[in-house]
Amino acid sequence: MTDIHVSAAVITDGDGRALVVRKQGTTRFMQPGGKPEAGESAAETLARELEEELGLRVSPAELVPLGTFVSDAANEPGHRVVASAFSLVVAPADVVAQAELAELRWITPADVQSVPLAPLSVEHLLPLAWG
Repeated sequence: MTDIHVSAAVITDGDGRALVVRKQGTTRFMQPGGKPEAGESAAETLARELEEELGLRVSPAELVPLGTFVSDAANEPGHRVVASAFSLVVAPADVVAQAELAELRWITPADVQSVPLAPLSVEHLLPLAWG
């Protein structure tokens, strides 16, 4: 099994909802984030991805490290995702789906059964959002 290294954001709002996004051409929602470019730290990767995907400008120092988590990749069979996760609280009005994102949703624990979610989100990241 091949590992895909990514940085992921567990973004919540003041009402306890968590942000999940769906990339174009996919069916599962996941935390925003992405793969590193050469020489980037995990936090630098996430800060760049948040600006590209959501128009959200944050410095790497604002991201709170949560740890590294491993799950089956949602959109690439036979691969595992190894995610360096960080948390951030933002206002919903501060984010807009752009770049390769098709859709974003703010969800609550009650939505987990009805929204198609990536394994990493269900197994590790959303429990951190609502822990």
